[in-house]
Amino acid sequence: MNRLASPLLTDLYQLTMLHAYYTHGMRDTAVFELFVRKLPPNRNFMMAAGLEQALDFLEGLRFTAEDLEWVEHSGLFPREFARHLESLVFTGDVHAMPEGTIFFPDEPILRVTAPMPQAQLAESRLLNLVHFETLVATKAARSVLAAPGKRLVDFGLRRAHGAEAGLLAARASYLAGFAGTATVLAGARMGIPLFGTMAHSFVEAHDDEAAAFERFAQAYPGGAVLLIDTYDTELAALKVVALASKLKSRGIRVQGVRLDSGNLLVLAKNVRRILNEGGLADATIFASGNLDEYLLRELLAAGAPIDGFGIGTSLVTSSDAPFLDAVYKLQEYAGKPRRKRSTGKVTWPGRKQVFRQYDSAGRFRHDIIAVEGGNGIAGEPLLVPVMQRGRRLHGPETLAAIRDRASAQLAKLPGHLASLETATPAYPVEIHPTLRALANQADRITDEVPVLCR
Repeated sequence: MNRLASPLLTDLYQLTMLHAYYTHGMRDTAVFELFVRKLPPNRNFMMAAGLEQALDFLEGLRFTAEDLEWVEHSGLFPREFARHLESLVFTGDVHAMPEGTIFFPDEPILRVTAPMPQAQLAESRLLNLVHFETLVATKAARSVLAAPGKRLVDFGLRRAHGAEAGLLAARASYLAGFAGTATVLAGARMGIPLFGTMAHSFVEAHDDEAAAFERFAQAYPGGAVLLIDTYDTELAALKVVALASKLKSRGIRVQGVRLDSGNLLVLAKNVRRILNEGGLADATIFASGNLDEYLLRELLAAGAPIDGFGIGTSLVTSSDAPFLDAVYKLQEYAGKPRRKRSTGKVTWPGRKQVFRQYDSAGRFRHDIIAVEGGNGIAGEPLLVPVMQRGRRLHGPETLAAIRDRASAQLAKLPGHLASLETATPAYPVEIHPTLRALANQADRITDEVPVLCR
């Protein structure tokens, strides 16, 4: 049994809400929307990701016999509550922004329309999946913007917060524009290209560094990438040059070298010179070691002759902005608009659509959040139907198609939004008058209820 597919992978209050809804017969249609309230520091946009896993979860949402037995004997609920859960499956509709779409605060990226118990139960896991992949995809997109044309590889599994996070980070970074990952299971299950070099331990296990290089190259004659910073990096580069001609005579090619420590700018320039002078001008230099988009920008601006980068810890943890203010909120119930009015957490009610307008050069110019179905609003509608009556409308989208969309979206960003620092002015997102009117209607509904009945 896949424990991560269990509906018990949720917050307890989702089950207490289900019990309350069933007890009082509250099974009318509810509309929930998932959105991000505000941008994290130094973020000018976000990239939607995780929809594929969200739809998988909804299609497979059901309580197994083991789950039901736990509910019945947990002591947290009346034992008959399990009978309600036995037949629970997701029968609702989903609208969403396709993965790879750039979006901004308050814009719904996923909408669930379903009977209240189903829509409520989905909250925690949907947020868990969409929040994390969106967080990583956005972080990865920043590296793509900082290092255009460079090979970027996810090296993050060992520092990820769990196995699922490592796999989903490989997926999210790949769809955002990374060349691939070092995580083998992501290649086996998702078809993501795999990249890897060699370990320091292999070099240390030999008495002679040059012998370690030779043996590794013999094991991978099609193009080995040799790790040269175990001891003296520049001396190791000289050993690679001396070894390369010997290997070439045996049909073995040195594809490149990897730097994993030290002053990468200085070392890359010196190693590049050594390789060029030794007849290895076509050998690549790959760098890793606590890198992020800021260091990439710094290295490349200083002229570092580095062809590719492995990015790990900062990517899978989104270290400078490790969370998004992502929420999943009720916007309509039983045909009436609903909204939260808590201080600092006010929401816009109703089923919404995001319309994007472009300038004459095809770049993003302006977004409008409006009531769904709003007539006469110019712009491209970003939310599309992806699930109806609990079933996908189309098969899973290929990662290649998502990558193409993400690349096209990044190309349409206004130049100042591609900055790694907070841009001024921020991207304009307008609340349409129809949505403001619906908010007033929702407020009147709750304000007219007598205080003692609230």
